[in-house]
Amino acid sequence: MMNLTQHAACRMQQRGIKPETIEILLESGARERDHRGGTILYIDKPARRRLRDQYGLEHYKAIERQLGAYVVVGEDGSVITVGHRTKRINRN
Repeated sequence: MMNLTQHAACRMQQRGIKPETIEILLESGARERDHRGGTILYIDKPARRRLRDQYGLEHYKAIERQLGAYVVVGEDGSVITVGHRTKRINRN
């Protein structure tokens, strides 16, 4: 069960990001610090390969469009916000 802030729930609805996508990101996403106390989770190429192997090609194709999303998780483990990636994740 994920702990969503009100802001994250609002952004999920506005941006059309499904709860299943958030669960996948929390389970399998690559992690990078956002240098503000949070952690950004997103699906990188190795994670896409693992998901394709785990779910099978048919189910993977059904969820592939949603995998361009990201999640920002706070220090307490709650989901702060979600969005669609339009730029590379800063790894510095």
